[in-house]
Amino acid sequence: MPRPLRVAVVGSGPAGIYAADALLKSDAAADPGVSIDIFERMPAPFGLIRYGVAPDHPRIKGIITALHQVLDKPQIRLFGNVDYGTDIHLDDLRAFYDAVIFATGATADRAMSSVPGIDLDGSYGAADFVSWYDGHPDVPRTWPLEAEKVAVLGVGNVALDVARILAKTAEELLPTEIPPNVHEGLLANKAREIHVFGRRGPAQAKFSPMELRELDHSPSIEVVVDPEDIDYDEGSIATRRGNKQADMVAKTLEKWAIRDAGDRPHKLFLHFFESPSEILGEDGKVAGLRTERTELDGTGNVKGTGEFKDWDVTAVYRAVGYLSDKLPKLPWDIDSGTVPDEGGRVIQENGEHLTSTYVTGWIRRGPIGLIGHTKGDANETVSNLLDDFTNGRLQTPATPEPEAVDAFLAEHSVRCTTWDGWHKLDAAEKALGEPQGRERVKLVEREDMLRESGA
Repeated sequence: MPRPLRVAVVGSGPAGIYAADALLKSDAAADPGVSIDIFERMPAPFGLIRYGVAPDHPRIKGIITALHQVLDKPQIRLFGNVDYGTDIHLDDLRAFYDAVIFATGATADRAMSSVPGIDLDGSYGAADFVSWYDGHPDVPRTWPLEAEKVAVLGVGNVALDVARILAKTAEELLPTEIPPNVHEGLLANKAREIHVFGRRGPAQAKFSPMELRELDHSPSIEVVVDPEDIDYDEGSIATRRGNKQADMVAKTLEKWAIRDAGDRPHKLFLHFFESPSEILGEDGKVAGLRTERTELDGTGNVKGTGEFKDWDVTAVYRAVGYLSDKLPKLPWDIDSGTVPDEGGRVIQENGEHLTSTYVTGWIRRGPIGLIGHTKGDANETVSNLLDDFTNGRLQTPATPEPEAVDAFLAEHSVRCTTWDGWHKLDAAEKALGEPQGRERVKLVEREDMLRESGA
């Protein structure tokens, strides 16, 4: 009787879980069957859904319900608190599985090394701030929130998240799942003016329409747009005509630009055509931001005007994109921060496919697109994996028995969490929130998570 196809998935965010789902829906799941083990370096699953989505976005976190249905399948096992490259290596995985899919995402900030002053005290990466307010166990428990005037560089959804969290009050965020240390930190937040800067125009902003409109829902936040920043060239007009979301974003910004000023206590300014040229410093700390005014060149791109302006801010958050961590034993494109691939098949420097090794999600194509885009990515990768399986191109593992993995991790004293353990942790966090009328209070300390998971 043929044994099931054994597949390891490294990463339990949407990318990894969608890949597992695609495998379970394939013909191989019926004959010879599919057995999937998902490895996650955090004690809890769901990746950036848990540690990258702002706490005041429960709608997006609702995706976890759909992911739960996949992980509930008996063909899938979860091994949490297992770090690829430390606890388990590529050669180990090859010994246990017919194929390995890497779906590790992106957690670091993309550099802005060309901007002088980027390393000053008070210049922060957005990814680090997001990890703090989302209760990531591997970041400091406190965050400096002394600045009354703050700059956020970037015009994507992460920039909006950072700006919104800085502009809201701690009490507004208390009903969410934020941990006690985050609530305590936000109580001390002195920010009253938040300035978001984009070097191009409204038609080129990467906000999603719903995320943008949500800024205006808070009773604490007055969103301000300068009418002079509402400008379009032929390229911008073409973008609006061909992209419904870009047009909706532009219409929202136009509406805000012409309305009367309100009296909400925190001001959130959305600036366009301002390109950061230098972070100004004093005694090693951020003392301002210098931008160069830009103008459209007819194609939707911009060029500098030589007109500079200094902004009175004492903290700067860089939200210009995430970058994936290099994975041991895999080829790496340093410019894109991705693993080179063709259709999800990992490609070596010599152009050949690295046998039985695949990528999906942000580690494959970079941190672009919404969560839903990851499904198509996973389907393509799994389709090519199954094609390799059908045509005998996969490497045969030495010890494909599931219990061999358990024995290996036990032998190396790896303290694993499981899917049953996640249910225990989930219940513990919900129990913490219940007395306060909150859905949950997220546990932050890794040791606490392991204990509640029964590891």
